Amino acid sequence: MSGIDWPGLMRAGMGRLGLTPDQFWRLSPVELRIMLGAEAAVPPLTRARLEELAAAYPDQGKGKDHGRD
Repeated sequence: MSGIDWPGLMRAGMGRLGLTPDQFWRLSPVELRIMLGAEAAVPPLTRARLEELAAAYPDQGKGKDHGRD
C-alpha cells in the first residue's frame, strides 16, 4: 500500500477542481498540490522572517558554550 489517499485526491482534483480524468492523471503530485493551494498554506522562511523571529524570541542565558556545563 502506498499511503496515498487516491480517492481523496481524485475527489479534490476531479470534483473540486473540475479536472477530467485525463487531466488529473497527467498532473504531477506537486502540480496537484499547487492547484489545491497546499503550497500557499506555508510560506517559505525568508531571511527577513527569520530576523523577525530572532528579535521576538532572542536566545537568553546561553553563554559561548551554548549552555553546556
